[in-house]
Parts: sequence; structure tokens; C-alpha cells
Amino acid sequence: MAPNERSARRPLDPAALAQVLRRMQRAPSAPWLHGEVARRMAERLAVVRLRPETVIDWGAFLGASRALLLAAYPQARVLAVEADPERRDATLAGLEVPWWSPRRWTAGPAAVVSEADLGAGQGQLLWSNMGLHGAIDPQAVMAAWHRALQVDGFLMFSTLGPGSLQSLRTLYAARSWPPPHAPFVDMHDLGDMLVAAGFADPVMDQETVTLIWPSGAALLAELRQLGGNVDPHRFGGLRTPRWRRRLAEALEAAAGVDGRPRLAFEVVYGHAFRAAPRPRVAAETAVAVDDMRAMVRASRHRT
Repeated sequence: MAPNERSARRPLDPAALAQVLRRMQRAPSAPWLHGEVARRMAERLAVVRLRPETVIDWGAFLGASRALLLAAYPQARVLAVEADPERRDATLAGLEVPWWSPRRWTAGPAAVVSEADLGAGQGQLLWSNMGLHGAIDPQAVMAAWHRALQVDGFLMFSTLGPGSLQSLRTLYAARSWPPPHAPFVDMHDLGDMLVAAGFADPVMDQETVTLIWPSGAALLAELRQLGGNVDPHRFGGLRTPRWRRRLAEALEAAAGVDGRPRLAFEVVYGHAFRAAPRPRVAAETAVAVDDMRAMVRASRHRT
């Protein structure tokens, strides 16, 4: 394993992460915050001149973006990618176009695939909303995105950054409790990972979204919908209802006079292109046939 690949891996508990993802995939709907971030990210599509024929919706169910993508690209085929086998069946059932919809005559057949079934160069736009922070190896995920895109294809994604849940970390630290969640990746590191994965012209930015709840109990209930603590150094035992009530009260006390607890989430947005491959020049250079064809097509497009 190369040094940059080793450093790209995050210190997460794989078993805990798998359990959290299974629970989220079996929920009746994606978290509200995911839908709100999808709406904000979709506003950025207005400046993208690319008109894709195939859009790859990576992590479609939890990304909560299908309606937005169809509105932006009504003639495109939206290809949903789901890692969970049970979720693939449920997502496919939800993609069937009603007989009365005009899209029944213009849209391609609904399709839900796994990453392993997704062929190289399948789409012109790859969209991933609020999924990357659930990856142990973000750079490996980016490499998969790169393979799935055609040359000159466009990537758009969102994820949570390290500015998320700062007040919760402060509350835990003041009580000498273990960390409340696993660390998030800084957006500058994500940009470096994009370049290492083969993407060109990466652009990263972020915004802070603050959510306010009527009570600490409501906050904790929604926070559970957003994921779970998969930090290897988290508290090892089960938390009691009494401890949960204490945490809810502490969140309300930290909120100040109105008693309405709040949490800030740093949402990181990124986009980049898949550039034509550039072989290293040497005394003898070997180039794959598919890469050579891609370079020729890109050269013709520029001229």
C-alpha cells in the first residue's frame, strides 16, 4: 500500500459502521438533512454546462436526490448505485415510472446496480450526496467514482466536514467522556485525495448548517437518524436511559435561555472533472487500448 493510500484510511470501527449503515438503509426515508443538502447542491447544477445522458446517483436512497436530478436532467437516465442488496430491491421498486407520467415515454428503464456491477465509463455526471463521511477509505471511493465516469465527465459530491458537531464534542470533553463520533476529513485533504484518484481541477467549498430542536430528546432522536458513533475509542458499554436523559438535559442547558439545543454541521461540497489519461513519458511507454482511445477522443473534442 502506498503512503498516500495508507493515510487516506480513516480510524473507524468497521463492524460498527456496517451496523449503522444497515440501520440507515432500512429506515423508511433518508434523513431530513440529506434532502436539504441535496437541494442546496442541486442549485449549483445551473452553472454546469454539461448535459449528461447518464447520471450516476451514488448511494441513491440515502442521498435523497433522485427527484432533483430528474428535474435538472429530464431526458437523462439516472442510474442508482446501492451497496446494500436489500436496499437495491427497495430502490428499484421506487423507481418505476407511473403509467400516467410523461417521463414513461422519455426516460430510460430504471436501473439499480452495485458498485461491482457498474462498468467503467458508465456516466457523464456522478453525483454523491452525504455519503462519503461513511467511508473508511474515501480515496478508494473516489477511485471508484473515477472509473465510473467517462473522460471529461463531471463529479459532484457533498459530505460532512470536521466543523460538524463541535458543541457536542465540547460537551463530552468537559465531562471526560470518550468521543461522541468518529473524526471527519478536512476539505483540503479531500481535494488532495481527488487529485490522487485521478481527477482534475477539483474545487472545494463549505457552509455551516445549524439545526435547532425543541428539546434535547428530539435532538438525540434525529441525530441517531443521521448515523452513529463508529469511533474505535467510543464508550464500550451500553448507555442507560438515565444517562441519555442527563445528556439531553446537558444539551438544553448549553443552549442558553431559550433551552432549545442546536448543533452545527459543516457541509463540504466538491466537484471535479475526469480528465483524459496522461501516460508517463519514458524510454518505453505502455498505454492501455481504452486509455489510448480516450486520449484520441479528448484530442478531437478540443480541436
